[in-house]
Amino acid sequence: MEPVDGLGAGLDQVIAASSGDVVRHRLSRAGDRQLNCALHTMAVTQIRRDTPGRAYYQRKRAAGKSHREALRCLKRRLSDVVYRQLLRDSATELAAGPGGHSGATLSSCAAG
Repeated sequence: MEPVDGLGAGLDQVIAASSGDVVRHRLSRAGDRQLNCALHTMAVTQIRRDTPGRAYYQRKRAAGKSHREALRCLKRRLSDVVYRQLLRDSATELAAGPGGHSGATLSSCAAG
């Protein structure tokens, strides 16, 4: 399983341009667009509701980040949550016995 990280979703910042005193960060257009779309939907939903994600977004805004920067931070945080859940799910799947269930056995209980 390949890790879900910011680069996989196209969330990393890359310094690509500077003009004089201003250094601009350009975002990588590489990455999984479907994953980025899903993370965007998750982030917008988190911001609309009274959730820990909204509190995180508001802290980033209070720290001086623009809406887009704060949204990007939230999407990165959500990608970390998704990745940790995928790791937990894969560990559970590996611990499962035959048939995909942890309590499954090869013998049939219907035959007695």
